[in-house]
Amino acid sequence: MTFRPGALSRTTRALAVGALALAGVTALPAATAHADATTSGDVIANLWEWNWDSVAAECTGVLGPNGYGAVQVAPPAESLKQSSYYWWDVYQPYSYNLNSRFGTASEFAAMVSACHAAGVKVYTDAVINHTAAQTGTGYHGTTITNKYDTPDWDPGDYHQSDDCSDSDLVIDDWSNLTEIQNCELLGLPDLETENDSVRSGIAAFLNQQLALGVDGFRVDAAKHIPTADLQAIEAKLTDTTSGADPYVFQEVYPGSTPAASDYYASGDVLDFTYAGKLKSAFQGNVSDLESLPSSGVLAPADSVSFVTNHDTERNGLHLSYKDGDTYKLANLFQLAYKWSTPTVYAGWEFTQSDQAPPNSAGFVTDTDCSHGWYCLDRDSAVTGMVKWHNAVGSEAVSHWSTKSSSVIGFSRGTAGYIAINNGSSAATYTFATGMADGTYPNVIDNGATTVTVSGGSATLTIPAKSAIAFYDGEFTPCTTSCEGDGDGGSTSTVTATFNEYAPTTSGQDVYVVGSIAALGGWDTSKAVKLSSSGYPVWSGAVHVPINTSFEFKFIKRDSSGNVTWESNANRTAATTTSALSVNSSWNVATANATDVTFNVTATTDWGTNVYVVGSLASLGSWDTSAAIPLSSASYPTWSKLVIVPKSTAFTYKYIKKDASGNVTWESGTNRSYTTGSSSGYTATDTWK
Repeated sequence: MTFRPGALSRTTRALAVGALALAGVTALPAATAHADATTSGDVIANLWEWNWDSVAAECTGVLGPNGYGAVQVAPPAESLKQSSYYWWDVYQPYSYNLNSRFGTASEFAAMVSACHAAGVKVYTDAVINHTAAQTGTGYHGTTITNKYDTPDWDPGDYHQSDDCSDSDLVIDDWSNLTEIQNCELLGLPDLETENDSVRSGIAAFLNQQLALGVDGFRVDAAKHIPTADLQAIEAKLTDTTSGADPYVFQEVYPGSTPAASDYYASGDVLDFTYAGKLKSAFQGNVSDLESLPSSGVLAPADSVSFVTNHDTERNGLHLSYKDGDTYKLANLFQLAYKWSTPTVYAGWEFTQSDQAPPNSAGFVTDTDCSHGWYCLDRDSAVTGMVKWHNAVGSEAVSHWSTKSSSVIGFSRGTAGYIAINNGSSAATYTFATGMADGTYPNVIDNGATTVTVSGGSATLTIPAKSAIAFYDGEFTPCTTSCEGDGDGGSTSTVTATFNEYAPTTSGQDVYVVGSIAALGGWDTSKAVKLSSSGYPVWSGAVHVPINTSFEFKFIKRDSSGNVTWESNANRTAATTTSALSVNSSWNVATANATDVTFNVTATTDWGTNVYVVGSLASLGSWDTSAAIPLSSASYPTWSKLVIVPKSTAFTYKYIKKDASGNVTWESGTNRSYTTGSSSGYTATDTWK
């Protein structure tokens, strides 16, 4: 449900503009704020406590290109700043000024504009039930000595013990609606939202964000505000700069009083039960998900789904990144299943529940997805499923198949199919997909493998803790019969995966361009951009014609569009009817390169990461400043694919670097490895 506010008075609109002026920001004209916005879908990326510059970059480089519809960002108001920094500081507002620990008001406005230009809506976390419990100084210098006397509110604007019917103002009885909504949550001063002047003040705070282009709000602690009060506040909101109604979704933490359904009148509700059911299934039997609609989850038209959030990943209520592939697989299911609006959560790695995001003197530093942050939103399987989700649209779940307690499959009408294996080993089954006969790229591995459907069925070997998914927006029909094709023998294209070792400077990206149309026909403006998720190895999959020889090269392009070509001769490749993998290094002939995936089991303290360094140039030539950072996505296993020469012996070691750059070498002698003349090598080690 989207809240649809009525017309606003001049006074209410003036309050919004005045608040913007106080924040030091000029309101954006409606025609400018959404001029280039073309929202792709409804999936929300929850970039929890990312700073504004990082959110802007993610909208431009990841969310928009991959079809996310919106981004949810942290509370933008000035908040409590302590000598010891915690994540929950931002849920203690000091003032409604938009200069915060995530950046300045101008950076906030620039972030909204950048996201809109990428076709991504912006929803902010609205902390409007309360203000800060602790006195002190905020991130914009606001000083509070009495928690009931703040820049925005006077003591009379808060609930007192007579309103709460409890002398200590503490919520003691969680079945008592008056206590829940008029007493103080964790000592946080509770605003008197039944008072019209308080409602107007809250609305002015939200309207200053709407004037900057914000598209909606996630209402924090909504169960502590009567739904009638929320409706009254929402009635004072302006339209968004695109002329639409602001979208409202609410945090109503589980409990019988009040019930989540009580809040349908004031907006959609985040579904904690849905996330709980996913945890139970993915830690037990995923076959149980067939009965998900009748399991007590909220109505899909009135809810927003999620796998975890900042509270529940810490208190154990739901899954978290620490559950590894199980957690990612639950997110893939959420994106595949037809239910409510899905969210994908991307936060940071933590060892203590109160731990703040990576910061400098409390101010959140730029997100680095290879160091300390867990950027699930950009995982290739997840982005593949966002596109899948958008492609299948409103098609219903059908062709449900339960092969075992760990293996399920279902379609979305005839638009797309997914098979999920939550088991610990690969599983092979034949699924009735309902899809048209043909060959389809598997979006889970970015098209590196394909699926053949014959007679509406497909025999799939699903890797452990993974999935296979495909949809009808991108496939090659069978010309006669698909039987026996394996990887697409009767089709016209095959997947070529390019892996290029190419260190770059800031602002540079790597592309592949070549002699065939799929590679741009040597036109650099049509070159295929590769992903930097495995940096310094850049990777990408392209569908190229079968039984075809072609030439290609890699190029680097900076933010100004300047192109740098490799200096070596044109590379060559030839396809058959099987998938092709090309491993190479910048300025090194393709025939001389292969790949080794390094895996090491190593535990670390917060802020410490693991690298591999060795005797080869692509391993840093023993220079620790050029060591290759490994991914902690499967912690405590750290991994990364590295391009190395074929038929070559080399030595290497693993190192750890802390947040200050201090290096710790593993003990013992140097490790050694020798590559052969093929590809796909793996080194599996344990830190010593």
